[in-house]
Parts: sequence; structure tokens; C-alpha cells
Amino acid sequence: MKLHGNAALSLKKRRLLCRRVVGDGWSLTEAAAAAEVSERTAGKWVARYRSEGELGLLDRSSAARRVHNRTPELRVQAIAALRRLRFTGAQIAELLGMPETTVSGILTRIGLGRLGRLGLEPALRYERQRPGELLHIDVKKLGRIVVPGHRVTGNRSQRARRTTYTPDGRRIGDAGWEYVHVCVDDATRLAYAEVLKDERAPTTAAFLRRAVAYYRRHGITVEAVLTDNGAGYRSALHALCCRMLGIKHLRTRPRRPQTNGKAERFIRTMLGEWAYAAIYGSSSERTAALAGFLWRYNFKRNHGALGRKPPAARLAELNNPLGSYT
Repeated sequence: MKLHGNAALSLKKRRLLCRRVVGDGWSLTEAAAAAEVSERTAGKWVARYRSEGELGLLDRSSAARRVHNRTPELRVQAIAALRRLRFTGAQIAELLGMPETTVSGILTRIGLGRLGRLGLEPALRYERQRPGELLHIDVKKLGRIVVPGHRVTGNRSQRARRTTYTPDGRRIGDAGWEYVHVCVDDATRLAYAEVLKDERAPTTAAFLRRAVAYYRRHGITVEAVLTDNGAGYRSALHALCCRMLGIKHLRTRPRRPQTNGKAERFIRTMLGEWAYAAIYGSSSERTAALAGFLWRYNFKRNHGALGRKPPAARLAELNNPLGSYT
């Protein structure tokens, strides 16, 4: 029972007032004066006590018993059915000709206020037990920074229209793409990434070799990798590289990016805290900042799935369960 700050009668005081009148023979005036409340208030609690016993001394809702403009139950069921089909509140309101605020209130009241994974299959979450047991690998394309944008120069008329060339004389064009290859250990979330020129088979195979060497330097022996079904990962060269390294290669089901969810989530963090976190004057500036982001992510940044610890702390715990990470 919740009492407001100026309440004169607690549950104990109400019980005492009623027992004085009903059991001890006090008059209503005497009991009200002793409790420092009006006779009307004392009479209300005594009447409830006589008719309902001690349950009558509990607070009751002040809401009206009948609301004449309440949405009919059939309409509420229709709103719930549409919500389970992943309609938004605005779409339901437009379809049923109702105010959006009314639909929003009903959805909140019936527990469907947020879509989330409503109507989808339950998320299957897993985590490998050993470092290196499974690596998640993926690629993210980023637009190349040819000339600084207006946020750097203040000149909105300047555009990336000039033709540029690589050191070996290859024409890049007006802008183009850079490919960020990422790798995340399933058990520890220890991450490795490189900015490369493409996502072809020789590039993906070379990245895999360097990633395996990176994890080996941290005491991790890679057993398997998980990738999507990109052409570079389906190539014979990539398969040969996995065989030479003694690594099992797993691929996700088509159109199921959530299977490689740890790499996808790392990419999302990487974009927010590195690629789009600062104003870069060129692609080389952005690439140079990647090493600092990776160091912070692996050794300083608290990870929600790791008990608010960095990946290096999880690696130390798994490698030395009786030790400590400092």
C-alpha cells in the first residue's frame, strides 16, 4: 500500500480507529478526534470495516468503474493482431481510422508497445568456450575520402570529382570504395581489422593468414572460421588457405546475416566509434586511426556481453582461470 506524504491514516491507524468504534464501544466523534481526522473520514473506514473486514481498509483505485468511451475489446484484439504482423502504431491508426495516441496507449497497455523481435523466431544465442574455437569474419565497404568534405573545409561547392591514382598507377576514379576486413573471436571478442583494396579471393586469403598470425601472437590457436557466402570466401584459393592453416571453414546460410552476428555487431561499433566518429581529411587519416580504435576496443573498452570487461580481460580469464587481469 502506497501512502502520499500528507496521509493521516496508515493501515495500522485505520485498523485501530475501526476497532475502537466496533470493538471498544467508542463513539465515532471520539475515535475521529483521537485519530485526528474528520468524522466523515472515520465513518467511511468504519463502514468498510464492518462490511468487508480488514480487506476494506486497503486503498482502492480512483479510476472510474465504467469508461463510456473505452475502445471496444474487439477493436483492441484487432490492434493486437495487426501489431503481431509487425504493423507500426501509425500504420494501425491509419488503417483503423483511430488517433495515433489512442493506438499507442492501447499497445502499451497490452504489452506490445515495442516491436523488438515480436513475430520473429526467438534469437538463438551461443558462445564458444575456448579462444580460437571460432572466428567470425566479414567485410564492410566504406566510401573512399578523395577530398575533404564541407565539414572540414566549410565549402559545400567542393566535390570529389577529380581522378586519382594509386601508387602503382591504377586509376581509382572519382571516389570508389575501401573494404574493411574484420575478424572477431567468438569466445573473447578479441578483434582484428584491416582496410584493404578489395574483397577478392587473394585479398581474403591473405587477410586470413595475417589474422591467424595476430591471434597466435596472443596465444590463441584458431580452429575454425565463419564467413558469409561472398565470392572470395567460396573460392578455391580461400579453401586452400584454410587447409594449409589447418582451419575448418564454415559458411552462413543464405540470407541469414544474424548467424554471423558477432562480426555484424563489431562492424556496427566500429562505424560508430571509428569510421564516423571523427572528421577525416582523407582516407589515409581514417585508416591510420583504425589501430587506435582496435587497441581501445580490445584492451580498454568495456563490453556489455563480457560483464563490462574488455576482450583482453576475457582472454586472460579463459587462459588462466585462477589468475587475474590487470
